[in-house]
Amino acid sequence: MKSNKLKLYFSLFRIMFSISAFTFGGGYIVIPMMQKYFVNNLKLISEQELLDMAAISQSTPGAIAVNISVLVGYRIAGLIGAIICCIGTVLPPLLILSVISSCYSVFRDNRVISSILKGMEAGVAATIVDLVIDMSKGILDEKNWLLTLIVPASFFASFFLNINVVLIIIFCSFLCFVQTYLKSRKGGTRYD
Repeated sequence: MKSNKLKLYFSLFRIMFSISAFTFGGGYIVIPMMQKYFVNNLKLISEQELLDMAAISQSTPGAIAVNISVLVGYRIAGLIGAIICCIGTVLPPLLILSVISSCYSVFRDNRVISSILKGMEAGVAATIVDLVIDMSKGILDEKNWLLTLIVPASFFASFFLNINVVLIIIFCSFLCFVQTYLKSRKGGTRYD
């Protein structure tokens, strides 16, 4: 029994360490990798649980990657799993930044490293587009016209009208709250 728990803890640390070490571009990039490992390969959590955790991670203070790793670790292995996943997520950037900061001027002026980072930007953009497509499919599957319209309307408001993202989030949250309230009153369903 203890051997299985130790294997699970080691596996959580190894997966989170490798995801954190080899993904660049912020918290949204770790979500497809977590889906690959925890949902598709190991089947430890469902896709819906991961999306719910991603939503919670976005709305809580702190780095999205750390927040979602803590939630996944807690869901899979409790408090110890949350701590292990947190350490596995924070350790690679800490080590990388420690090395880079010690010789920052060499990295800053190196054309090869600058070119590599530009290439990584393209890969990050592709990964984010893939994540948006996957999340949009989930929204479209719900057949909720409000949620379906919020995605393009939010993009339009932010990109073309330059409306502050905080205002867009508050307005969309208000619309969803009103929709949920009206549905609960109409159907007699309580949301406790």
